Amino acid sequence: MNFTISGHKTLNGAIDLMGAKNAATKMMVASLLTDRPCQLENFPVIGDTEITAELCRSVGANIKIENNVLDIHTPEIKNAKVTSLSRRNRIPILALGPLLVRAGEAEVPFLGGDKIGPRAVDMHIAALTQMGAEIETTPASYIARAPNGLRGAKIFLRYPSVGATENTILSAVLAKGRTDIYNCAVEPEILDLIKMLQKMGAIIELGTNRIIHIDGVADLHGVVHRILPDRNEAVSFACLAVATDGEILVKQARQDDLITFLNTIRRVGGEYEVVKDGIKFWRATSLKPLTLETDAHPGFMTDWQQPFAVLLTQADGDSFIHETVYEDRFAYVQDLNLMGARINILSKCLGEVPCRFNNDNYQHSAAIKGPTPLKAARLQVRDLRSGIAHVIAALTADGESHIEGVEEIDRGYENIDERLRGLGADIKRV
Repeated sequence: MNFTISGHKTLNGAIDLMGAKNAATKMMVASLLTDRPCQLENFPVIGDTEITAELCRSVGANIKIENNVLDIHTPEIKNAKVTSLSRRNRIPILALGPLLVRAGEAEVPFLGGDKIGPRAVDMHIAALTQMGAEIETTPASYIARAPNGLRGAKIFLRYPSVGATENTILSAVLAKGRTDIYNCAVEPEILDLIKMLQKMGAIIELGTNRIIHIDGVADLHGVVHRILPDRNEAVSFACLAVATDGEILVKQARQDDLITFLNTIRRVGGEYEVVKDGIKFWRATSLKPLTLETDAHPGFMTDWQQPFAVLLTQADGDSFIHETVYEDRFAYVQDLNLMGARINILSKCLGEVPCRFNNDNYQHSAAIKGPTPLKAARLQVRDLRSGIAHVIAALTADGESHIEGVEEIDRGYENIDERLRGLGADIKRV
């Protein structure tokens, strides 16, 4: 499936945010912890939730989706061994904890998801092992057993990994005793997951200095929960407003989730206004170069650097991006260079303090020379976030671009072409 995009048009208007992909999929897995019905409002109907629904159905969940409301009920675990799915994402490993506490065993397929380098799962496995799980890795899956059930433990994460934090939380809420997670991730989506679990009867406390305390309970009940708005969508649409010199009201966007981004968009020459319905974005001045570094929340999110890189190609001077979360997230740069950008990828650290990839020869920094007018091109989507950067670049460029493989974009953006047409974009799905 492809997009055909005619660019160089100013986009204006209002656009609604969907529920956060990075919360919805985890909450679907969290529903497996109870045998009672759960309902998720503001539910995004996207590729990643479809894959997660397939996983949940395969273990025994009954699912109904209507008007962006998900009803999910797993009265019993009928199948704790899921060896294959029609498509892959990184969610299945998060089901190990819920399946272990309800069935005593589990098997899930290997991680998939974005093609942005290897995603280490050793932190997941180490945490579950400390909690009493026995885990075997096969060429295609992870097999886990908990013959004596899961028990609380002190878990020290070497890096504030979102996935490892979520996996430990999902495993600990029904474990025996207390679990303390040190150096955990504290992203808004994790806090929203915690809110959902609290409503279900979990006991979870947020400590200082990235510590979460969990007292295991005997049982969780059903819940009705509204998923927080997707901050990655908000950033995409904000960058689109500034890139096309338009004005876009991003409805439901929340300042609390975007503080670091809002500072950065203002530094680059964009502007915003927090209003009753959301946040309005536009370009205030000619774009200015800057240096940004990705980091765990509340730092600049790794998923934000790809759309922001499009803005920096139009800035008047040299800009730099230092990626410290994933070691291989600049493959999309050759596509922007094909469109006329001048970006060099470097293995050295560009931040004031060397990151964990220093001296490992990872191509994890980018030097961007601007401004460079962008021209239309034929592009292949590499992963979800680079895909939305392709869309923004094509809408900014002169001429008609063709973007292939938009199924990757559909994994995280519901009806993105239809919604962008509402802003005046010339975009067609072929």
